Amino acid sequence: MEARAGAGPRRAGGVLGAAGPSSANRATRTPAAPWARFSAWLECVCVVTFDLELGQALELVYPSDFQLTDKEKSSICYLSFPDSHSGCLGDTQFSFRMRQCGGQRSPWHADDRPYNGGAPVALQREPAHYLGYVYFRQVKDSSVRRGYFQKVHIPSRVDKLESKPPKPCDQENLLPAPVVLSSVHELDLFRCFQPVLTHVQMLWELMLLGEPLVVLAPSPDVSSEMVLALTSCLQPLKFCCDFRPYFTIHDSEFKELTTRTQAPPNVVLGVTNPFFIKTLQHWPHVLRIGEPKMSGDLPKQVKLKKPSRLKTVDTKPGLYTSYTAHLHRDKALLKRLLKGVQKKRPWDMQSALLRRHLLELTQSFIIPLEHYMASLMPLQKSITPWKTPPQIRPFHQEDFLQSLEHAGPQLTCILKGDWLGLYRRFFKSPHFDGWYRQRHKEMAQRLEALHLEAICEANIETWMQDKSEVEVVDLVLKLREKLVRAQSHQLPVKEVTLQRAQLYIETVIGSLPKDLQAVLCPP
Repeated sequence: MEARAGAGPRRAGGVLGAAGPSSANRATRTPAAPWARFSAWLECVCVVTFDLELGQALELVYPSDFQLTDKEKSSICYLSFPDSHSGCLGDTQFSFRMRQCGGQRSPWHADDRPYNGGAPVALQREPAHYLGYVYFRQVKDSSVRRGYFQKVHIPSRVDKLESKPPKPCDQENLLPAPVVLSSVHELDLFRCFQPVLTHVQMLWELMLLGEPLVVLAPSPDVSSEMVLALTSCLQPLKFCCDFRPYFTIHDSEFKELTTRTQAPPNVVLGVTNPFFIKTLQHWPHVLRIGEPKMSGDLPKQVKLKKPSRLKTVDTKPGLYTSYTAHLHRDKALLKRLLKGVQKKRPWDMQSALLRRHLLELTQSFIIPLEHYMASLMPLQKSITPWKTPPQIRPFHQEDFLQSLEHAGPQLTCILKGDWLGLYRRFFKSPHFDGWYRQRHKEMAQRLEALHLEAICEANIETWMQDKSEVEVVDLVLKLREKLVRAQSHQLPVKEVTLQRAQLYIETVIGSLPKDLQAVLCPP
């Protein structure tokens, strides 16, 4: 057996990679190195092999100068192999997510801030974890001691090619047909959610509220795809909880995440070992899914069951939870999807329908929050150049809930139900905290940018006429600080504003005595 893993980009829904190393040594590598630019997307590639005596072993890391902690090496080795209970023959591709053992050990790439500024929040970099992408192969071979073929040989330039007569072919047929991807980060949602279509809305609510959920699947590929599908169904809202597409008992965080001494953490856990049924009986929500169906028909839908029935290792597929959904099920959507199955509608179209439904549902939920948050922003006319800008008003949950009567989700969504109760529970979730912090940060930056613009539009010579040298120097220092923040893309300001701010700084310094000028502008 052999698994190829690559340490992927630290991104909430990354597109390349496999699990692994630190980027601490990137700073010392010369920009001309072949890996230098590609490392912005892929941390490293690892080859993990199974040794009969040693077990999983890290055979190769590229680039070779990447430093790995022992914990990271161990995690990569175990997470790159399907659990022994998963009979994965042939080629299997899956993903995992692991915590950086030493915390963030390297500065972000120079281009991270511009990237995060233009990327959807769900796809922005997050520095505390690595995303691992695994290509695993296991083929039966009776000539090998273990009974399985253990190496996928990759031809190199030193290999001798077999001398076979070339087959006549058209020049046009040498290139493969182009593959067009609408988006590299989007999963085939319909394929992932096939067995749980009747419960998609309930699962959406569980994800929105950041509830602890175990996904017990027959193999790592099914486990990881289901977890990633669940965490992506909140877009455009950023998923702020922890999630592990594939998790094993050998993980360094096993005890931390499975302890019974405290409430289950806010994490979506993908597992394949039935051992977790007993270990995680105390978790409030467990989704067990069976083997994927290869036929074109819709597989049997998992049933809703009480957690008390989750007792034996032969537990049948089902969603084990005592949670009651706040919103009524969208029967029209289910009928449309089922009709698509009957008419053999292409799966990408089915996925598009499902994704659009979930997107509109999330937007309907978030829009009232966005509107209320925007009302907390001070009016632009209250921002004056020579006074500290006014503060953003606090978020009062009860005031927001009262506003729902005339500006709630019913304006954009036909679904009925207890929207008020859903918002009350949402306020206690990590997603509300993450959304609020991000929006408050953006508004504070906008406020600071408006203040800088107000200063640059004011007549600075008039302001300086009756000011002391201390006040003038203080203005220079504050303007410089704002300019540095703006130039590092932390403030949303126009280029003309930056130029004017620099001109103002030069004008103010020029009005000061020579000794102060020398202090503020040393040679």
